[in-house]
Amino acid sequence: MATDAAPDSEENPALPPRRLSEELARLETMFAERAVSLQELIVLLHGRAYILLLMLLALPFCTPIPLPGLSTPFGFVIALIALRLTLGQKPWLPQKLLRTELPVGFFGKLVSFTRRMVGIFEKLLRPRLLPVTDSVVLQRLHTLVILLSALALLLPIPIPFTNMFPAWAILLIAGGLLERDGLFVLAGHIMFAAGVAYFLLLGEAAQKLMEAVRHYFTS
Repeated sequence: MATDAAPDSEENPALPPRRLSEELARLETMFAERAVSLQELIVLLHGRAYILLLMLLALPFCTPIPLPGLSTPFGFVIALIALRLTLGQKPWLPQKLLRTELPVGFFGKLVSFTRRMVGIFEKLLRPRLLPVTDSVVLQRLHTLVILLSALALLLPIPIPFTNMFPAWAILLIAGGLLERDGLFVLAGHIMFAAGVAYFLLLGEAAQKLMEAVRHYFTS
C-alpha cells in the first residue's frame, strides 16, 4: 500500500513559506538526538515536501567523491517521486519507504554539510524565465530529467564525479521548479548533458582499457 503523507498546504497559508535554510535549521533542532523517518520529513515540510525532499536527498552527492551505500537508496526514492511527477500524478511513496528512518545524528551532519550551499542557492534563486517553469509539458520534461538522473545515482559506481553530475542536475532543476527559476532549470539540463558526456567518456575509456588488456595477453 502507498500513501502521500504531505498535506496540500502550509500550516498557516496566510504566512509566507519558510526558506529552505529555515526549514533545515528547524528540522536539525528537532532531530538532533533521534532518528527521523521520511514520513516525518514529508509531513513537516508541508506543501513543498516532495520537491524539497528531492533537493535534500541530492545534496549529499554534490561533491566529486561518491558516498558508498547511500546513492542507491536515495536515488531510488528520488526516482519514485520523479516518476509520478513525470506522469502528471501526485507524488507518493510506499509505506515501507516512508517508515525508513535516517540514523540518529545523520540529519544533523547532512544539514551541517549543506548549509553553506543552501545559503548560496537562496541568494541566487528568484522567479525568471517563467515560460520554462510554468508550462505543464516542460514541467514533465524537467521531472523526466530528474528521473533519469536518479537512475544514474542508483548505479553503485565508485568513480569520482559519477554521482556529482546527476545530483547537481536534480538539485538545480528541483530548486528552479520550487522557486520558478527557469535559469536554474536550464542549468540543471546542462549539468545532466555534461553527466551523459562524462559517462560516455568513461564507457569509451573502459572499452579501450579492455582492448589493451586483451591485446597484452593475446600478443
